[in-house]
Amino acid sequence: QVQLVESGGGSVQAGGSLSLSCEASGYTVNGACMGWFRQAPGKEREEVASISAYSRTTYTDSVKGRFTVSRDNAKNTLYLQMNSLKPEDTAMYYCAADLNNRWFSYCVGQFDYWGQGTQVTVSS
Repeated sequence: QVQLVESGGGSVQAGGSLSLSCEASGYTVNGACMGWFRQAPGKEREEVASISAYSRTTYTDSVKGRFTVSRDNAKNTLYLQMNSLKPEDTAMYYCAADLNNRWFSYCVGQFDYWGQGTQVTVSS
């Protein structure tokens, strides 16, 4: 059974940094598109960043230049480095994997496995 477990969330002041990790177990994520999503109270879930099997990355406009998504296939782990954090980045952050569409050049957005989330809180 595939499990995705996020870690690294916490509370930080505006301008600070946090680094999130998402470790997969039960199945290799090599070749799979991986993504980070977030959901703030009262708001819809949004895709923050994604990384394809060939490490092509995409970011939502609000985090471009501040967040960096990366992966280590040997460790079966996805990362999100978040710098220059803003209060509007406060949300529950989830990682996700598309294990059914492997070795695509670009992510197709069909994420079928999700982690439980890690809370990120940015105070002003």
